[in-house]
Amino acid sequence: MPLHPPPPRIPGTGARLGVKEAEAALVEHYPRLVRLAYLTLPPGLGRHRRVLAAHAAVQRALHGKALPAPDPGTAGVPAPRSAGRTGDGPHTPAYAGVRLRVVRSALAYGRRPRWWPDRVPAPAALRPSAPVVRGLRLFPRAGGTDEFALDRALADVPAPVRAALGLRLLESVSGEGTEALLAEAGVTDPAGSVRAAANLAGSDHERVRRMLLSDEFDPCTVQTRPGDLLRRRHRVRAGAAALALVAVAGGLALEAGSEGDDARSRASALRGTVSGGALDPAGLVRTPPGQWADTSRVDFSAWPPRGSRVRDRELLERALGSWAGPPAGVTVTAAPGTAVVPPVQPPQLLFAGDLGGEAVVLFHDGGVRAVRYAEPLSGAGAAALDFARVDDADVTTAAAVAVSRSGTSARYLLAPWVAESATRDLLAPGTPARTLDVNGDGVTAAVSRPAEGGPCLSWPVMQLRSSEKIVEKHAFLVTDLGDLAPVHLTHTPGPGSGAAARQPREATGAEALAGWARTACSLRDLRGSGVRAVNNWEFARQRLPGTSSTADWMCTRADTWRGPGRVLVQFAPAAGSASAPAEVVSDHRNTALCSRFGQHVVAGTHWRSPSGVRYVLAAGSRAVERIEVAGSVRGASDGPTLAVRAPRNATFRVDAELRDGGTVSSVR
Repeated sequence: MPLHPPPPRIPGTGARLGVKEAEAALVEHYPRLVRLAYLTLPPGLGRHRRVLAAHAAVQRALHGKALPAPDPGTAGVPAPRSAGRTGDGPHTPAYAGVRLRVVRSALAYGRRPRWWPDRVPAPAALRPSAPVVRGLRLFPRAGGTDEFALDRALADVPAPVRAALGLRLLESVSGEGTEALLAEAGVTDPAGSVRAAANLAGSDHERVRRMLLSDEFDPCTVQTRPGDLLRRRHRVRAGAAALALVAVAGGLALEAGSEGDDARSRASALRGTVSGGALDPAGLVRTPPGQWADTSRVDFSAWPPRGSRVRDRELLERALGSWAGPPAGVTVTAAPGTAVVPPVQPPQLLFAGDLGGEAVVLFHDGGVRAVRYAEPLSGAGAAALDFARVDDADVTTAAAVAVSRSGTSARYLLAPWVAESATRDLLAPGTPARTLDVNGDGVTAAVSRPAEGGPCLSWPVMQLRSSEKIVEKHAFLVTDLGDLAPVHLTHTPGPGSGAAARQPREATGAEALAGWARTACSLRDLRGSGVRAVNNWEFARQRLPGTSSTADWMCTRADTWRGPGRVLVQFAPAAGSASAPAEVVSDHRNTALCSRFGQHVVAGTHWRSPSGVRYVLAAGSRAVERIEVAGSVRGASDGPTLAVRAPRNATFRVDAELRDGGTVSSVR
C-alpha cells in the first residue's frame, strides 16, 4: 500500500528560499525524506505510530516560518554521485532546508520539554502531532534477520546517532556536513553522534546502506491490518452505554431536596463509569483456548483466560478500578520505561484466581504492558499493582509470567504452548534438570528465586519446552530478575567451536551451561532493570602464559524491553570449580556492543600466573588479526590474543586491527 504526500499547504510568499522550490523538493523526494524521518524517530513508538509520525514530520516541513537558506559550507548537501544509483540525492538549497526541518522535527520526538520532570516519560500530548488512521494498523514490510537485528541495534542508540547514520549512508552527506546539520537541528554533541554512527555501521557501510534501503525501513510502502475488531465492537457498545449514562446523570443532577447528597454521589459514580468504558469486566478480551495453535502471532495475545475466578465480576472490577486509579494504600511498581496509565481499551484477561493467600488478576493491554493485581484474601494487608513491558514478546519471552512471588520463591503462569517444564541450577551445569509440577490452570509449583544478597551459591532457572505444534525440539531457559516476565537466556559459541559466527542459540547444551556457570552471578546487577533477554557470547579463548590451561573471554549482553542494552565483558580463567565466577572486566550501558551490529570487540585485563608473574592479557573477537597494547606497558601480537609482562596496576590501552582493515579499541 504505497503512501503518497497530500497536497502541501504553502505557508505564503516571502521565504528566503523560494517556497515553490521547497515544495517541489518535498514532493519530488518525499519517500527519501520520510525514510530519513522514520530512521530517526524512536523505535519505542511502535511501527504504526512511527510510520504516521514520519509522514507528519515531512508534511510539517513547509509549515510555519519561511525556510532559511542553509550555509553552503555547513548545510550538508550531499555530494554528486553517479546518476541512476539508488539513493541519489538532490543538491539544491531548497531540499537541504526541507531536510533540516525534517530532521529537527523527528529529533523532537525523543526530547521532553525542559520543564518536564527527569525520568518521567513525556505524554503523547506533549509530542508533535501525527496523522490519525482509524480502524487500521500500518507497518512496513518485514525484512530479514539482518534488518531486524539492525532495527534492534538502532533502538540502543540515541536519536541523533540514528539521524547521523541516515545522513551519512542514505543522504551521502560528509562527516563535517552531518555534524553541521545536527548542530543546526539542536543536537548538543554532533561530533559524538557522527562517531557513534560510524561505529554502528562498522566497516561494511554498503551492506548497512542496503539494509536501510530495504522494505524494513520504508514507511511509504506499508502493509495494513485491521485493528482489534473485537475491541472496536466493545468500544462501540461502551460509547452507546456512555451516552445513555450521561443522560441519566443529567437527570439525577436535577434532583433536589433530602436526596441531594445521594444524587451527587450517584452522578459521580456514573461519571466514573462513563470515563471508564474500558473498565467493564464484561468487555474484557477473552482469547479462545485453542487459538495459540492456529495463529502466527505466538505471544500474549494467544493466551486464554485461566484460573478459578475468571468470572468473578467483583474481583475483576476491583482490579480494573485499581488500574484506572489506585486507591490510597495500594502499592504500585513498574519496570523501567513502563507507563502506569489506565487502559484506553478493554484489556485482555490472562488469569484470575487465588494463590498463596492472595487473589491475583493478570491482564495484557493488547500492546506493550502486562499488569498484575493482587489483594489479600484475609482482608489484612494492602493490595498491589505491578506493571511490566512485554511489547514484541515471542514464543520464549511470552512463555511465563510471575503470578505469585515471595522472598525466596515464585510461581508462574505458563504459556499454553509450553509442553514441558523443569528447573535447574546454573551453578551446577552437570546436574540434570528436575521436573516442575504444573496444575490444570498452567500455574507452576514454587520455583526458587536467585538470592538478592549474600553469597551466590545457586542460580535457579526454568527449562521449558515448546509444544511441537509451535516448534519441534525447542527447549529454552528463563530466569527471574524481579520483573513480571522472566528473562530469556541464550548463548553464542566461541571461535573454533564449529558454529557459525554470531548466531545466538538456546542455552541448554553442555557448552552453554558451562559458560553460564561462570557468569550467572553477574545477573544480580541486572535485577529490576526491565531486561528482556541476556546472551552469553564466548568471543575468545586464550592460552594462559606459563601454564597449560586456557581462559575464556565472554561478552554478556542484556537487552531491555524498552530498547537500550547493557554489556558486561568477563574474563574466566581456568579454575578448580565449574562455577567459579568470572571477573567483570568492563561494564557498558546503552551500547550496541556484542550485538549483531557491534560484532567486533577487544578487551584487556591484569592477570597473575600461579608462579607469581604479572601480565596484561588482551583478546579480541574472531575478526581481530593483530592486537597492540600501549601505555605504561607496551606490546603487540599477531592474532586475536596477547600476553605481555607488566607491573602491578599498569595502565594500558588495547587497540586491534581487523581482517577487513578496520580498527577497534578496548572496552576496558
